[in-house]
Amino acid sequence: MNFYESDENLKSLLRTKWDDSFYEWADKKLRQFGSRCAGEIDERAVHTDREGQPRLYKYDKMGNDISEVWLNEGYKKTVQETYGEGIVGYLHKNIPELGRKGDYTYSFAQGYLLSQAEPGFYCPVTLTMATAYLIDHYASKELKDHYLPHVLSTGEVDLFEGATFLTERQGGSDVGANEVEAVKEGDHYRIHGEKYFASNAGACGVAMVLARTEGGVSGTKGLSLFLVPWRKEDGTLNGIQIRRLKDKLGVRAVPSAEVEFVGAKAYMVGEADSGFYYMMEALNLSRVCNVVASIGIMRRSLVEASHYAKKRKAFGSSLIAYPMVKDTLVSLTVNQEVATQTVFDLVHSFEKEAREPENTSARNQILNRLRIAIMKKETAEQAVTFTHEAIEMHGGNGYIEDFVTPRLLRDAQVLTVWEGTANILGLEVLKLFNKYQAHELFIQDVIERIIGRTKEHILVKEAVHSFADYVENVLKQSTEVQTYYSKGLAEKTALLYEAVVALEMVEKGGRSQKIAELFIHHHFGEEKPQAHPLALLYADEVLNVNKAHT
Repeated sequence: MNFYESDENLKSLLRTKWDDSFYEWADKKLRQFGSRCAGEIDERAVHTDREGQPRLYKYDKMGNDISEVWLNEGYKKTVQETYGEGIVGYLHKNIPELGRKGDYTYSFAQGYLLSQAEPGFYCPVTLTMATAYLIDHYASKELKDHYLPHVLSTGEVDLFEGATFLTERQGGSDVGANEVEAVKEGDHYRIHGEKYFASNAGACGVAMVLARTEGGVSGTKGLSLFLVPWRKEDGTLNGIQIRRLKDKLGVRAVPSAEVEFVGAKAYMVGEADSGFYYMMEALNLSRVCNVVASIGIMRRSLVEASHYAKKRKAFGSSLIAYPMVKDTLVSLTVNQEVATQTVFDLVHSFEKEAREPENTSARNQILNRLRIAIMKKETAEQAVTFTHEAIEMHGGNGYIEDFVTPRLLRDAQVLTVWEGTANILGLEVLKLFNKYQAHELFIQDVIERIIGRTKEHILVKEAVHSFADYVENVLKQSTEVQTYYSKGLAEKTALLYEAVVALEMVEKGGRSQKIAELFIHHHFGEEKPQAHPLALLYADEVLNVNKAHT
């Protein structure tokens, strides 16, 4: 098994993203990483999930608070190997073999493969990516020179994983209610207070922390961003204590904790009172990572369900011979491949803004925010649906921890919560529609991309006009009623975005065309009972039933 080699959809879309020299290098690297993810990284993930979860050693034998988080050796090996591949580092520094930086497409391709094996660890990777982004974009030269090489390490210096601490007990998603305080002391600050859900605690080298300076105004406008080293130069804790680790349903690889700052030494990053806005930029990056993790879990669920259906016999035939099973697998395949194509279309736009925000038009910034919000909601929910379908395909076996399916379900569920719940994302969409007329920009963008005249193009064009009328009617309602419809707006917007990407797959012909036709007719057409349903007509080619499972 190799997660990369067996994913023709991924390989074909990546081939269009890079020039020949970069593709040759990346293809080789991803092939190696795909094998590792399907092999030893997956095996270590099983151990971490079952017996090797992080443990907190609160005190030493003399009663001193050491707040030490134990991580098993297999997990630490995965950490070393993954960062060594440049999943974070090559976003900001040159790849030695090529003499140039990597890009987000390469990093997210790695994250997609990693999430099929260990989505729990992709959380710390995400936090480290966000930490690197914040330091690189906003930290002083002194902070950047001292800390960034460690955050970007691929093995040449000690690695400092990152963390972003926002959540407080009284606030949750209401970040403006945060109370953690930063007190000025010479050229630095001292942080006091607690963060209630702090992921990668005890494993990170630096944390990016939102705190309110003395006399700072209330709400999000009074929050500043601080870089907090986890340890002092002598190796002792930097005024940080871990109260307890969270006993989570899934993603058990990452230590999430309640953290107390007791005069922790900290350095302001960027301008005072601008921390929330900096962190929202990092949140957009984290949301893209969440999307990538979701399509990774969708892919693994599909692979497991397909493999089981091909191997398992019932009532004298393989499961995959039965029309209902074929229909389920075709539906999963179509939705996963269109979602993956859409996500990397999103990444292409995000890349430009992340690299050169000052050169990105307001229009594209708004569209990027909208695309990220809607795809975060859509793919997270789909990841849960896919794991459910994979369990059902396995029957009773799917509920047994000997199989990967229970872990996939537990790991998928948090993706609907991290980086914003469906309610928060629905409100984000409403804000973008009302304040920035994002719906008008989106509709214009969609229409510009619909250039064909097939029946699939006609169906999507009709859906665009219906969507425009629907949005107009919703935005005429009271604010309270608009919030009622907000999640539906997000869902309809996401579906149209995926449909436009699917139309571009139609133009490729072959199997891609069939995938796209199935997606569009399922979501926008009306299929009447017939002797040869489209899903069954295309099933053998879509599912590659005549090819050996790899």
